[in-house]
Amino acid sequence: MNKLLLAASLAMAFCGPAAHAQTAAAPAAAPYHLLNTIAIGGEGGWDYLKVDPAGERLYVSHGKQVEVVDLKTNKVIGTIADTPGVHGIETVPSAGRGYITCGRNNTCVVFDLKTLKPIGAPIPTGPKPDALLYDAYSNRVFLFSNDGGKSTVLDAKTGTVVGTAELGGDVEEGVSDGHGTIFVNIENKSEIVAFDAKTLAVRHHYPLAPGEEPTGLAYDAKAHRLFSGCANEKLVVTDSQTGKQVAVLPTAKGTDGAGFDPATGNIFTSNGSGTFTVLHADGPGKYRLVGSVPTARGARTMSINPKNGHLFTITAEYGPTPAPTTENPRPRPSVVPGTFRVLEFGR
Repeated sequence: MNKLLLAASLAMAFCGPAAHAQTAAAPAAAPYHLLNTIAIGGEGGWDYLKVDPAGERLYVSHGKQVEVVDLKTNKVIGTIADTPGVHGIETVPSAGRGYITCGRNNTCVVFDLKTLKPIGAPIPTGPKPDALLYDAYSNRVFLFSNDGGKSTVLDAKTGTVVGTAELGGDVEEGVSDGHGTIFVNIENKSEIVAFDAKTLAVRHHYPLAPGEEPTGLAYDAKAHRLFSGCANEKLVVTDSQTGKQVAVLPTAKGTDGAGFDPATGNIFTSNGSGTFTVLHADGPGKYRLVGSVPTARGARTMSINPKNGHLFTITAEYGPTPAPTTENPRPRPSVVPGTFRVLEFGR
């Protein structure tokens, strides 16, 4: 996912890709507020988190392990260890399995949803496995590589490797249309690639300019709209059937994750500068900025609980930034041990 950016700003709202610009002096407060803070503690960085509505659990990436939170009690009920450089977590309730991408050793860990114990040995993947996606239509799990465009595809029931998707760039998040097409953001080319869930053949390339370095991706299945959160403070809306760009909307610095709530028609980006940007779909071609929700610095990824529309994000407190070195010329701020936490927001 994107590197942490430290300030928040919103300046222009666009109802279309080239017209209807509206200047906003400051974003209004959006109708979401902090409901719960779930303390996890420990040390290490983070990336994705995943709500499993079927199991009423939240899976949280954290350094070399995954923390498991019971959403009925908001308590940590377990840990999935030995996931070095963990990025993404996906669950397949019908198979009783979960899948975790481990970027440090290019593997995928498979675990039992009931016991949280590993199933078999880690599965070798393409370079830098990052986001992943379960597609019920093909009953496959897609492991998206953020380096080189080779993404490993698994049978969701068995974990067997069934193919490799050649996607031609650094892949970030993906979504399924539920009818055999997978869409993914290509970060280094600022485009969406659409490919066949079964043959893995690429069907389309949809440009995202003026959006740059897209990461988070969400989908409105009813309106056939793709929402790409981009690093240059933009959310690009694309027609999934035609590839036509429908709108470009403002977000904030550090935009990384994206989400869509079909119950409210609200679209979200999580911004590492410390906000959620909330937008609304008034119709298939009409979007507006609702406002900004304060979160916390570093809260750059998100997951939505489809049962109640609650938003989850994760962060920790930051310490000093180490001095640059030859090996690490752009060091990130240090993380204060014991401050890692989940933030839950609702209306």
